[in-house]
Amino acid sequence: NPTLIRNQFPSLSHPAIFFDNPGGTQIARQSLERITEYLIRHNANHGGAFASSVQSDAVLDEAHAAMADFYNAERPDEIIFGNNMTTLTLHISRSLSRTWDPGDTIVVTRLDHDANATPWVLAAQDRRVNVRWVDFDVEDGTLRLDDFAAALESKPRLVAVGYASNALGTINPVKKLVEMAHAAGALTYIDAVQYAAHGPIDVQELGCDFLVTSSYKFFGPHAGILYGKYSLLDELFAYKVRPAPNELPGRFETGTQNHEGIAGVLGAVEYLQWVGQNFGGEFLEKYAGRFSGRRLALKVAMNAIRAYEFEVSRAVLSTLDGIPGLRIYGLTESRRLEERVPTFAFTLEGWHPRQVAERLAQEGIYVWDGNYYAINVTERLGLEDRGGMVRVGPVHYNTLEEVERLGDALRNI
Repeated sequence: NPTLIRNQFPSLSHPAIFFDNPGGTQIARQSLERITEYLIRHNANHGGAFASSVQSDAVLDEAHAAMADFYNAERPDEIIFGNNMTTLTLHISRSLSRTWDPGDTIVVTRLDHDANATPWVLAAQDRRVNVRWVDFDVEDGTLRLDDFAAALESKPRLVAVGYASNALGTINPVKKLVEMAHAAGALTYIDAVQYAAHGPIDVQELGCDFLVTSSYKFFGPHAGILYGKYSLLDELFAYKVRPAPNELPGRFETGTQNHEGIAGVLGAVEYLQWVGQNFGGEFLEKYAGRFSGRRLALKVAMNAIRAYEFEVSRAVLSTLDGIPGLRIYGLTESRRLEERVPTFAFTLEGWHPRQVAERLAQEGIYVWDGNYYAINVTERLGLEDRGGMVRVGPVHYNTLEEVERLGDALRNI
């Protein structure tokens, strides 16, 4: 029921069509309510003896537990909050790189957002460590597994790879990549920012060592959330001030955190829990034997969202395919929809991507243009000097009617 879903997002009362979701989704009502409640009732710093501080800490603890459920982590102290994925990755790369020796190797990919490449490259430069780049197929936007396997022959210390491309929408075979990396002796760091709004995440099933998202990409506020295996985090050196906690996760949550934002992350998870309690009953049997409570509701929710988005993705592909002079980059076959999220990048012959975005904005349709910080992708495709691409990214609160309106606007252009 799209209306019931859309009623959970106050900003959708605005007449605009929000297809800019890969850069940040609209915020759910439950998340807004958590932020407001926190600031009015529990606004205090950490560790005080008085009521508002005790209540604040309880909210933050519940947020850690909620994200442990969202990721299916073993325990809440495997969850670290920060400003965003980029800041968390820059922070953790500094700690991890202390374990590297000159001449070691790390692996990054050209399909990734730059926040899962440059932090590692900078750390490698500091430690005089080699960097192996894994390429992707420019025809269909999929990671080259032969290139990945070849890179692992160097026995890297770390492999950093994305769950889904924020430019082309490609979903990488993360579980397989983690298994391959571990067999080569590498730790794995997964950027799941683009994937998190579109499908279920299970860090235990993936077996990954680290995984990171940003909640403003899945209906929450601007905040980042890192998962790390407890055994690894517990051994890892933390750059922190002396009075800060030594126990997890506090030793990596430097300074006073964005408490109201963390409360908002809790609200975003509660929104998704609501989705799983009201939709996707056909997925209950699939997960009921393994999960219960909030974890079960979250798995059901993300599967229901994924199923609906297949329908939206087919409509987007059909619509874009009918526009003269338009070229989609990445996977374009309906039979391969399971290999992508509904993030579509394209160029329109004779038009600069910015011009297309401006014309669509005049029609009340919000889309991104440029490289979206996936600069290795636009460089590899030869599009960086030409303004990159136009990016259209529906989520589960978007409708088929909105896709039709996008098609009409593009045909008018």
